[in-house]
Amino acid sequence: MGSTGGSEAMKMDLIVPWVQRSAAAHNAGMETSSGAREPILSPVDRVSEMCFGLFMAVTFVGAVSASGAGEEEVRTMFFAALGCNLAWGLVDAVMYLVRTITDRGRSLALALAVRAAPDAATGRSYVEQALSKVASTIATPTEVEAIRARIVAMPQPPARPMLHREDAIGAVAIFLIVVAATFPVVLPFIFIGDVGIAKLTSRLVALAMLFVGGLALGRYSAYGTVRMGLAMTGLGVALIVSIMALGG
Repeated sequence: MGSTGGSEAMKMDLIVPWVQRSAAAHNAGMETSSGAREPILSPVDRVSEMCFGLFMAVTFVGAVSASGAGEEEVRTMFFAALGCNLAWGLVDAVMYLVRTITDRGRSLALALAVRAAPDAATGRSYVEQALSKVASTIATPTEVEAIRARIVAMPQPPARPMLHREDAIGAVAIFLIVVAATFPVVLPFIFIGDVGIAKLTSRLVALAMLFVGGLALGRYSAYGTVRMGLAMTGLGVALIVSIMALGG
């Protein structure tokens, strides 16, 4: 299943999710300082879902025999790949909502605990426990206290975690990404009569998509766009070789 959502508890929109819903604190998550809205799904989310749908489709394509494959076999492969990605796109979308409301409930529990803490030191300890391992090594006591104070000063949090319009949009986007990743890989079999050439074209398209996805991840992580693109392409080559070795 694709992996969606960041986990850095250092971000205020994860520690106090209702900050995003407050107009007075819009710069904490929903908008940047320049007023531009942040994307609902991060580049990591989008590329991960694309790769998930792509790998599923490549697996089905590998099952088509280059020798003796007829129109019926190609049609069966097309609908099998599409049906599988429709199902798993739906599963991924639902699990995205489950993960979102679970994380939001965890954040809400933290906020309520901090606000109900008998003293500031106890509140700070709750915040420190919620920080990720990376964030806990770089957050200073002053920063931890600033987070605690901000949580205490925020408007009353909701009684229970809730899903919002943006969450539904994110779930739909995940579903569409997984399903859309099917078509570039299987369409060569529809338009190219020679199954061997169609198979080669499909694999080249898959590798190109992985390379572009790697470029996006490299740009996002500042690790190096071309390096990440080549790494993702290498992952695709390894997958295709494995499929071929298994008879695909």
